[in-house]
Amino acid sequence: MPATGPRPSGPTVPSAPRNPNAGDRATGPTPADRHETDFPGWTSCQTGPVTEDRPTTGGDRRKTGRHKPAREYLRDAVGSLLGKRPVREGTRTATEELFFDLVFVFAFVQIGALIISDYTFQGLLRGLLVLALLWWSWGAFAWLTNNLQASFGVMRFGLFVVTGITFVMALSTLVAFVDRPGGVYGPLVFPTCYFLVRSLHLALYAYAVSAKNLARHILVPAVPMVASTALLFCAALVPHRVIADRRQVALAVTLLWLVAVFVDYLGSFTLPVWEIGIFSARHWCERYGLILIVALGENIISIGTSSADVSISWQLLFAVMLAMTVTGALLWTYFDVVALVGEQALGRADPKTRFALARDAYSYLHLPMVAGILLPALGIRELVKNVGRTEGHPDDPLSAIGLFGLYGGIILFLLANVAYQLRIARTIRTIIWTRGAAALVLVALVPVARRISATGALGVLAAVSFVLIVVEVVVADGQRRALREEGLAARMEI
Repeated sequence: MPATGPRPSGPTVPSAPRNPNAGDRATGPTPADRHETDFPGWTSCQTGPVTEDRPTTGGDRRKTGRHKPAREYLRDAVGSLLGKRPVREGTRTATEELFFDLVFVFAFVQIGALIISDYTFQGLLRGLLVLALLWWSWGAFAWLTNNLQASFGVMRFGLFVVTGITFVMALSTLVAFVDRPGGVYGPLVFPTCYFLVRSLHLALYAYAVSAKNLARHILVPAVPMVASTALLFCAALVPHRVIADRRQVALAVTLLWLVAVFVDYLGSFTLPVWEIGIFSARHWCERYGLILIVALGENIISIGTSSADVSISWQLLFAVMLAMTVTGALLWTYFDVVALVGEQALGRADPKTRFALARDAYSYLHLPMVAGILLPALGIRELVKNVGRTEGHPDDPLSAIGLFGLYGGIILFLLANVAYQLRIARTIRTIIWTRGAAALVLVALVPVARRISATGALGVLAAVSFVLIVVEVVVADGQRRALREEGLAARMEI
């Protein structure tokens, strides 16, 4: 029976359909909520609605658009330049973030050059300390760009400025510990750039959060950053003025850097600021997957550049193919299933659990994975130089540093990968035990690798990597296929 009440004067707006999968996802502040709370002053670039100008009597009744006044155009332009746009679930990595990541290709190459310039275990430790600070700088902006989109407003300009400063910081890596004659004092450049990058990060976060959370989210995290930067400046200025022996100066500088990294990492771990939040699991996991690809790219660059000035031989080509096999195995180990499962686990978690998982499994446990990818380049460089020599003994075994980089790096990557899986999701237990077993096998093979040629040591490593992949495919084939299909389907739904 038709309704007898009056008909609504305006058109009926149908209600938005409910997402059937909404109950499976984490509950937390929606992007619309964050416009009014966490992101006050957000300005939309959309123009106002088009109005209708109807004549009162007769004439043409066609709709005509009203032109906006100039001040509205100016307001929209200012909003586009100074506004901010929050990240939503399903947001992808912006071009500006990829541009920022390109600097770390150069930074990773510089770390390898720093270690080669002091090819000792102290030089190796210094390279890892530089990596830790560069990683913390990159990770800070991974958190920030998961709250505000990097391709809009102030964030866009801020990230461009940070990219330039980070490049200078990477450029100063080779003089971060020991100055070179001429120019500015090198050991001061790195800590200065580090302080500027971290300060700009906090300033942009202050722009992102509401005023009531300013002290909790900005002032508290600034404490470990300022303390670690002060230690870096102390390492650059104090030891060589109060200690006469050069070896003791080098040791004091290294220890001060070690304490600075410890203070920054431990202080950030204990901060009670989980409300910062991860608003897009896909964007977060994509960022960390891309930085791993950057590290793998540095490995490939090392293979190519180290063979640029040596004679091409069949032995060299064989060694290069073995090195590419190991690099490809690292790529497979992370991206085949583990990355997809991690993204699903992060997407299903509640906001507080999501923060803890992102901090532990990504900010902390991805650092040893990146280090494990970069370290084998030391052994590969040494191997390529050996097999490409026209004189001498191309079948010499690897040095202690080269062997540690080649085998120790892969072992570190596998153990960090296992720890990551145990922290984020224990869904694929069959893959966890195979990777732990592969790490133990490599530890047992280290004495053998010390006695054979460098090519033989790399061949053994490539064989273990290949067997690991085959065993995982055979043992966990059904579960692996189901997890991959589920993970890829979830990505298509976003």
